[in-house]
Amino acid sequence: MNTSKVFFTDFQAVPRMNMFKKLRQLIEQAGIQQIDFNKKFVAIKIHFGEPGNMAYLRPNYAFQIVKEIKKMGGKPFLTDANTLYSGRRANALDHLDAAYENGYSPFSAGCHVIIADGINGMDYREIAVDGEYCKTAKIGTAVADADIIISLNHFKGHEQTGFGGALKNLGMGAASVMGKKEMHSSSVPVVEQENCTGCAVCVKSCRHGAITLNKERKAVINTSLCVGCGQCIAVCQFDAAQVDWNSSPEELNCRIAEYTKAVLKEKQHFHINFIMDVSPNCDCWGFNNVPVVPNIGIAASFDPVALDYACADMVNKTPITNNCSLTTQDVQRHQDVFKAIHPHTNWKSCLLHAEKIGVGNTRYELVNLS
Repeated sequence: MNTSKVFFTDFQAVPRMNMFKKLRQLIEQAGIQQIDFNKKFVAIKIHFGEPGNMAYLRPNYAFQIVKEIKKMGGKPFLTDANTLYSGRRANALDHLDAAYENGYSPFSAGCHVIIADGINGMDYREIAVDGEYCKTAKIGTAVADADIIISLNHFKGHEQTGFGGALKNLGMGAASVMGKKEMHSSSVPVVEQENCTGCAVCVKSCRHGAITLNKERKAVINTSLCVGCGQCIAVCQFDAAQVDWNSSPEELNCRIAEYTKAVLKEKQHFHINFIMDVSPNCDCWGFNNVPVVPNIGIAASFDPVALDYACADMVNKTPITNNCSLTTQDVQRHQDVFKAIHPHTNWKSCLLHAEKIGVGNTRYELVNLS
């Protein structure tokens, strides 16, 4: 079985070697200069963060990557695709406002900021993958038309996939709104009636008119209209809207793996994970909780599968923070930080399927530059 190299540096810094220098050293040692950037369009896939969330990746790091790519003759731009759920990033105009609010502007980033799937999420290219779950993938045009893909990923927990890293940022994040619908279509939420307070927040937030209140003022989901986006789960503060797991999270993970294959198909690519502010949930939420582990470091690789696996292993080897939402007993019971946060998820399913279809390797060699 093949082994991929993953390069790593920690967050220990000194006056002559700050984190920006360490980041540049990391990507150089990992071999980013092997890519021919000259006059190529370079999509830097990133998550701009939902306003109100402070755990998203700082734009200062993106600026450093942009500078390095320009030095090598590339034409970089920062990009993300619109969300399936309602929020500040559901259309290109609001999405750009949110990105600017969080510090991702053409002036601070040093390059243009482009929403990959257009104003209403319908601007995409259909890429053949002939996968077990997806025959084609609907990828945002700006990503699909780029010559080179660079992913900058905030490594954190995720309520449906276990964690979000390179594959989640690429497979789900670069998909158009229609693509996201296809990936989520088998994950239809359910409402635990005894938990529902009738606040109707889920009704107002549902983009597809799938939720109503019955005569007892309990939320009811019309499964024929629901696309499984998970917005109701995100906004419900009473644990009433929940995922009807029934093996669907694993299928979602496999679809993400196949969409990642489509994003990277016939393109040069490179990936960087920031294992910092490891919040329990995705940056799509309008808030963030206390990180579950202390800041660990930055890792980079040409192989997104090996990169995600290495980062998950590092998180699982790190003691949890004292005031986070987890307990030591939670982690010991599940033998996995991400399973402890979201017990019904299985993050390995995404990486194993990605390996099966040729996206990368789960076996890795960690090269520590610290």
